[in-house]
Amino acid sequence: MLDKIHFYQTGSNTVGNRLLNPSMRAVQAEVDRPNTLTSGHRACQGCGEALGARTAIDAAMRATNGNLAVCNATGCLEVFSTPYPESAWRLPWIHSLFGNAAAVGTGMAAAAKVRALKYGGKETRIIAQGGDGGTTDIGFGPLSGMFERNDDVLYICYDNQAYMNTGVQRSSATPPSARTATTQLVGDHPGSDWGKGKNVPLIAMAHGIPYVATATVADLRDLEYKVEKAMSYRGARYIQIFVPCPLGWGSASSSTVTVARLAVETGFYPVFEAEYGKVTSVHKIKEKQPIINFLKLQRRYAHLTGKKADPKVLEALEKMCEENIRQYDMMGDSVPETVPTAIQAYERQELV
Repeated sequence: MLDKIHFYQTGSNTVGNRLLNPSMRAVQAEVDRPNTLTSGHRACQGCGEALGARTAIDAAMRATNGNLAVCNATGCLEVFSTPYPESAWRLPWIHSLFGNAAAVGTGMAAAAKVRALKYGGKETRIIAQGGDGGTTDIGFGPLSGMFERNDDVLYICYDNQAYMNTGVQRSSATPPSARTATTQLVGDHPGSDWGKGKNVPLIAMAHGIPYVATATVADLRDLEYKVEKAMSYRGARYIQIFVPCPLGWGSASSSTVTVARLAVETGFYPVFEAEYGKVTSVHKIKEKQPIINFLKLQRRYAHLTGKKADPKVLEALEKMCEENIRQYDMMGDSVPETVPTAIQAYERQELV
């Protein structure tokens, strides 16, 4: 019988996991992990999207005992993983158009249900996935429709904050003042405009769907946990993963995880869970980092970290982070409401 296991013994995703109960071990620590996104793809070095996708889909494979199929929107992930006639995926995988992954995923879920009823066996679970361009912009209508109908699909957005596959153009997930190919460093307010964009996790929550979460590639155990939890629900679910892009952001390929961690520790990117429209848990910050620590690792913010940086813009970004911290209570001790209403609890029990 082992004594109490400490974090330093299990913090690693490799050796330390052998001290844990098998059900608590990270998917990536297992020798027989699914490797659904396997070697041979053409992602850039340090690609946050490749890391996030492999971790998320492997976790979903474990949660469904391999009974999973994926629909993938056009975009970076699709292009680097399936250069015709090859594929780096090791599960049923369908390529949709840029803007209809949620709709195709809905059709796949309906077909899986009919197939299970007609031929017996367990119903294949469905994930639809895409980048922020195919999610927050081009595919926004089908995604909202999927939420409104409460279709039994988990949608995963890999948020690298621009259209990376087509040349790093601005998307509605691009943060303010960031340089992209279409928001150059010109004029009185260089970079992406303030007051634009969409917060899709909050929009998803407004639909009242069973589960919404944000995550980053800086905490893969948290990501695995949230994907597995999402697969325990029936109905529409949404997870948005913060995935730094070294090429588009101008960050070092070795600093992807560091950039993602600083996004959380500065308050730039809140990490939380929500059920039926209410926040149920938030990743707490032990010590807030100044926003400059996050910005200086990325060339897309080089105009804010040099000698000619506008202090007013830096102050505005810091205030934006502080507002996130206040809104989500990222440094407080309060516990959000976690109990769904009676009808929501009943519906969840009936659907699972």
